[in-house]
Amino acid sequence: MTDQPEKPKKKPSRQQVYTLLVEVGRKDGDGLPPKSTGAALMIYASGVDEAEAVRETVAILKQADMAPLDVTGYGTLEERLADGQEIDEDERALMARALDENAVIVAQITPFED
Repeated sequence: MTDQPEKPKKKPSRQQVYTLLVEVGRKDGDGLPPKSTGAALMIYASGVDEAEAVRETVAILKQADMAPLDVTGYGTLEERLADGQEIDEDERALMARALDENAVIVAQITPFED
C-alpha cells in the first residue's frame, strides 16, 4: 500500500458576477436589426472586480463584431440586494451560470430605432 499525498485543496474563487448595461453602436456584421441605430445589452459578467468584468465584456463584444460605446455597472448580486432591488429566480440563475462558467452572459438585447 502506498501513501499518496493529498491533492492541494482548490482555493475558493474570488470571482463575482457583475450586472452591466452596455450600449453598442452599429458595425457591419453586428447582427442587430437592419433599421436599428444600436442597442442596449443587459449582461452578467464574472470577474475578480468590476473593472475586469467590463474589460472581458468589451473584448468579447468586439470579437462578436459589436461596437461597445458605453458600459454602466450595477454591481454584484449582494450590492443590488443591498440597494433594495428585487431580483427574480431567472436572473439569479443567469448570474449563477456566469459564475459557474466564468462567462459573459447576454441576458437581454434592446435595439434602438430612430
